Amino acid sequence: MTTHLEQKSNIRLLERQLDQQKDNRQRLVLLDQLSNHYTYTNVRAGQKCLAEVAQILKDNPNPDFELNYHKNTALIENQLYNFLLAEKHFKKSIEIVEERGDIQQQVDTYIDYSGTCLNLDKMEMAKFYLEEATKKLNAFPDRLLDARITCRFGFLNLHVKNYARAIELLLEAEKNITAAEHRLSLKDYYFLALIYSGLGSIYENNGNIEKSVNAYLKGANLCESIGMRTRMSWHYLNVGKAYMSLDEFDSAETFFSKAIQIQDDISQNARAGAYANLGFCYYLKQKYQPALELFEKAEKLYGNQDNRINLSVIEKWKARLYADIENHPKAEEHFLNAFEYADNDLKQLSDVSQAIAEYHAELGNYKAAYDYLQFYNNIKDQHNEQVNNRGITEMRVKYEALKSEQEAELLRLQATSLQLKALRAQMNPHFMYNALNSIQNFITSNETDSATKYLAKFAKLMRQSLEYSDLEFISLEKEIEFLEDYLLLNQKLRFQNILNYKINLSEDIEEDIMGVPTMIIQPYVENAIEHGLRTVESGHVYINFSLADEDTILCVIQDNGIGRELVKERQRKDGYNLTHKSRGTSITEQRLRILHKSSKKGFHVKTVDLRGNDGKPTGTKVEVKIPIIDLQIKI
Repeated sequence: MTTHLEQKSNIRLLERQLDQQKDNRQRLVLLDQLSNHYTYTNVRAGQKCLAEVAQILKDNPNPDFELNYHKNTALIENQLYNFLLAEKHFKKSIEIVEERGDIQQQVDTYIDYSGTCLNLDKMEMAKFYLEEATKKLNAFPDRLLDARITCRFGFLNLHVKNYARAIELLLEAEKNITAAEHRLSLKDYYFLALIYSGLGSIYENNGNIEKSVNAYLKGANLCESIGMRTRMSWHYLNVGKAYMSLDEFDSAETFFSKAIQIQDDISQNARAGAYANLGFCYYLKQKYQPALELFEKAEKLYGNQDNRINLSVIEKWKARLYADIENHPKAEEHFLNAFEYADNDLKQLSDVSQAIAEYHAELGNYKAAYDYLQFYNNIKDQHNEQVNNRGITEMRVKYEALKSEQEAELLRLQATSLQLKALRAQMNPHFMYNALNSIQNFITSNETDSATKYLAKFAKLMRQSLEYSDLEFISLEKEIEFLEDYLLLNQKLRFQNILNYKINLSEDIEEDIMGVPTMIIQPYVENAIEHGLRTVESGHVYINFSLADEDTILCVIQDNGIGRELVKERQRKDGYNLTHKSRGTSITEQRLRILHKSSKKGFHVKTVDLRGNDGKPTGTKVEVKIPIIDLQIKI
């Protein structure tokens, strides 16, 4: 773990270099590095850096620095609770990263934006970008990015009060981040702090206050140790409130005071909460005048934020304080204020009406106490009904989310199982035996150049077969390269130049950024060679890739073989290669069915028997519809 002192030393060096640097392009590099750091440690310094970055970019446009500018600006605005402005910059960064960013940059941006979506209560949008990030990581795994996605999904469940699933995801995210083999970045520690904050909130809501204190303390201590102070007011406030729930008021006061004193977190709400809660601690210790002064400060900050429910809570506390010192006109005034600020919040209305009823009962005003108690009972019934309805809705949401997760997990398990089967079935023994036998013949005939050339090709093909079988998607460019190597080796080593092939690609296909399921076409090509061409004097395989629509590639594999009828007849006679299709193309068809599960676009694989004018077989054509995954690989 990089120490706070090491970080400060590195930042001071960058700051000195920036002071001495006059060239705008070199300043841009230094400012970019500094803003990456200040985004999580010093919001004001980060804003200053980004303001100069924006000015330099006007005269020296650079998409990479523009991407970082918009991302860091969005993250800072998110830290400043300006969520709509953060969203504006995130949308611009997504536009840039989808045009020219690599997979890791895209995933990182999606994860960051999902956090702002959660803050804006745009749950479906957050879920969409997290799912998109997950899909992209399937092809390019990254443990730390995956842990960040898991963390965000944890908070998504926390927002809908699915605490059991939320805690499971947050603990998994923590485990994967802390188990990372290489040095963590500042952003990784930021996510760890988020995780501890989320865990503290869950434990608090579940009534496990001691665990809540420990989790909140972990987050606060982590942020302190690495100088990450942009949300420290909230961390200290959460720790203080947890201690207050344990009736450990001295410890609570310490952290409320810290939350007030911290300068780097500009949250008015966090500071107001600290003033209010510290005031309540003083009230319980009968330090009435300091308590009132703190309540006044909190109300002023909450008033600026128009936070009426918290104002209602403070007014209720002030009313109780004045009642204790027997200033009844003031007590009644603040009780009425508390009632007014509660608006239509049923929970707060019931709390305030109960407090007023108890106050009048203590004074012997039984008629007023009875009226407020009646009102309390009516409001409480409405609140209970509201809670029950909300609970039913939340359970429905949890059920749907769990059902979707189970379905997705089932599909992932099916895909993984099929991949393993495909790995075993991908290369048939005839090809491997004949290829190695031909290479051996080159060696024994002292044709070392040919032996070396084709042995290297064969080794590359085997290596790719193993590597690709671990990936769910690869670029179409790599798929075609694999097919070309496979066909070349068949042509040169197995069929001694009596096999001809051609691969055609339509102009509207961007093969370097379009992803396809791994090794999806090879089984059909292999099937054409095994069944159709093995016994013909001169075989031809033609492969054509074109766009079926914006989401689908149509691949056509055509051969001039003996046709399916004659193949079946031979199979019936002598069992010739009887099981080959089930080991290759049937697995691929299962993969395509899973990938097209939610699609209603008709066929996925279609086989056509080709015939001449005389009705005799002239070959076979297989049409395969392949779903496209945009990889946007940066070159």
